Amino acid sequence: MRLTILINGSDPTVNHDYAVLWLDTDERVWSRESHDGIDLPPWGEMRDENGVTTLCAPSEDAPLCTLRGLHVDRHQRVSTAHGAAAWSSVEKHTPMDGFWRLQAVDRQSVSAENSVFRR
Repeated sequence: MRLTILINGSDPTVNHDYAVLWLDTDERVWSRESHDGIDLPPWGEMRDENGVTTLCAPSEDAPLCTLRGLHVDRHQRVSTAHGAAAWSSVEKHTPMDGFWRLQAVDRQSVSAENSVFRR
């Protein structure tokens, strides 16, 4: 299953930083589809522990971004459609808080023609 999520700042009317990500819950990887101001690498690995999904760089343990409340159970049910997000600003060198929102759920099995995920 693939989820499309939007991450943005606490007040998007003032701070226009955002990132659109695809989360592949089967492969446990994510990819950045679009962004401005929230500078995440093109792809990485994801973990889901106790209702907090962490997005990490490939082969790294330290989270780049945390999505609170996002959990997909074994029946492919998504726990909620929005929640708190936290990441580090590369430009400001400071932790940032904002929100994530579920944009789409694709339950079809997807085989990418050209995968960005390299293991």
